Amino acid sequence: MMQDSSTNAIMHRLEYYGNHVLFHHVLHGEELQRELLLVSTCRLQCQRERGMATSVEIMNPSTEVLETAATSVFQPGKLAIEVIPVDHDTNPTPPIPILIASPKDAGTYPVAMLLHGFCLQNHFYKQVLKHIASFGFIMVAPQFHISILAKGDTEDIAAAAEVTDWLAKGLPSILPKGVEPNLSKLALAGHSRGGHTAFSLVLGHGKTNLKFSALIGLDPVAGTGKSSQISPKILTYEPSSFDIAMPVLVIGTGLGEEKKNILFPPCAPKDVNHREFYHECRPPCYYFVTKDYGHLDMLDDDAPKFMTCMCKDGKNCKDLMRRTVAGIMVAFLKAVLNEEDGDLRVIMKDPKLTPTTVDPVEHRLA
Repeated sequence: MMQDSSTNAIMHRLEYYGNHVLFHHVLHGEELQRELLLVSTCRLQCQRERGMATSVEIMNPSTEVLETAATSVFQPGKLAIEVIPVDHDTNPTPPIPILIASPKDAGTYPVAMLLHGFCLQNHFYKQVLKHIASFGFIMVAPQFHISILAKGDTEDIAAAAEVTDWLAKGLPSILPKGVEPNLSKLALAGHSRGGHTAFSLVLGHGKTNLKFSALIGLDPVAGTGKSSQISPKILTYEPSSFDIAMPVLVIGTGLGEEKKNILFPPCAPKDVNHREFYHECRPPCYYFVTKDYGHLDMLDDDAPKFMTCMCKDGKNCKDLMRRTVAGIMVAFLKAVLNEEDGDLRVIMKDPKLTPTTVDPVEHRLA
């Protein structure tokens, strides 16, 4: 798109406004109103050309108030990130290898653990981890032992509990200089069977010294079918039956319960997937489904094809999926851990702001 000098100046302002969420910002003067309307027009045009999700600014001329139905959580945050592999050479030694994504800027940040899916690697989630960390969260991703013969989830639950208890003594010494973890603000997330691991740990199937404040299930899976749950069998098929005293976010995929082909079963089968997990959550809980994407589409593009080929996948750019998942997680974590619920409220009010289609979108607050 060709730009003259005046357009360049406006685009500079667009970058400014695009990185800030504005609510009921009082304007002074017609010139500023016209400029902001032009900024909105430029943004819409640029996003259409780039195939990006749009944000909508609504001008109320009678009160001279700009209401911005926008959120910046679907683009990387402002903080520089350092990715830190932690293995058995580290002192104090973690129970299992860990991958950390941490802000570089000095400060004290909440912590969130992300548990990977069945037979996957923690570094497959690096883009999601870095995106969330760039908004001021220390991301911790353990690497479980991989065994296709494991019949239950007991070993991973125990390992996740051990990593949780290691955080207090082990995490501060390996973070960038000046960065401190706030373990009173600790969240737990899990993808696929890692979602089952996370829910099981919070439900008391593992014991930890630290307390979690938020729980996230990313397309969680509890087995191959209603009659074949993995151990521990946490799904009861009763509404609001999970004894979980914290806010919960469940993000599902629209294609997860579909077969890739006749050779492979669904990766997130009906009756043991995101829908049932959300059904059994107690308020407050939030539910989003990425309609046009599959079970493994949130992984990095360099995840091995022999793994990703087993699950039905979406045909659109996977980066849109990763930014949708990471952005919703950021909005939820900000609301629960930082008491900043503006982004989450905006997304719930207008789900079309997400980079890809999310449907359904639900929540229960009481």
